[in-house]
Amino acid sequence: MSDNLQPRGSDDASFAQPLYTPIKRRSFFMYAGATAGATALVMAGCSKDNDPVTSDNLINVGSGDTGVLNYAYALEQLEAGFYTRLRTGTYYTGLGSASAEKQILDDLYYHEVIHREFFKAAITSGRISDSLTPDFSKIDFNSRTSVLGTAMAFEDLGVAAYNGAGQYISSPLYLTLAGKIVSVEARHAAIIRDLVMEGSFVGNDVVTISSANNSASAGGAGSSGSSQERSKTPSEVVAVANTFLAEGSKLNVSGLK
Repeated sequence: MSDNLQPRGSDDASFAQPLYTPIKRRSFFMYAGATAGATALVMAGCSKDNDPVTSDNLINVGSGDTGVLNYAYALEQLEAGFYTRLRTGTYYTGLGSASAEKQILDDLYYHEVIHREFFKAAITSGRISDSLTPDFSKIDFNSRTSVLGTAMAFEDLGVAAYNGAGQYISSPLYLTLAGKIVSVEARHAAIIRDLVMEGSFVGNDVVTISSANNSASAGGAGSSGSSQERSKTPSEVVAVANTFLAEGSKLNVSGLK
């Protein structure tokens, strides 16, 4: 199992760096949240449901808990690929080494690679391809607007995906672990949204805000209400994710129901 945790490919040359060097308090909590949940997932292993297959040039993630983990693994591959690619664009390379923006992007890069590698090790049976091919041709990696706009879309999509997939998980342990991971992904989404537009992390495009909460925040009578992060079904998520995956790497999530 430990061999499976070793990162592969040139993009992971510095994979272990944050684990061996001092990191700021903000980064510590990010990494602690990721590794705590993912380590438990690896220790738990994964029972075998229907194995994924490739048909009609689509990768079927399978069904049951294995299918949900494969679904999450595919999304983490996509996010890790995005943060790897952005590090070669002039927007990123032009950032000062000590700038907060660069440090945030570095944190998210390491974090998504960690997520990807742990899912890879955790799915011991029926795992989909470890080498999904992204298609980032529509992204201008030299543009801050393009990079951060895409990062926001990916992070928002990831949170909505985990929120929507919970109903398909039968194992209480996996459900708990998914909750841990989505909480970290939500922090990603919040900080990227703040880079795009400060205070937008509670925008009504990602959070359902009741009118009662709105009146209370505006100085009203403080009536009770509820706010919830929006969720998306697997089919809604892959409709977006597949636009960033090349032919032969696009996903079929019909088994998740």
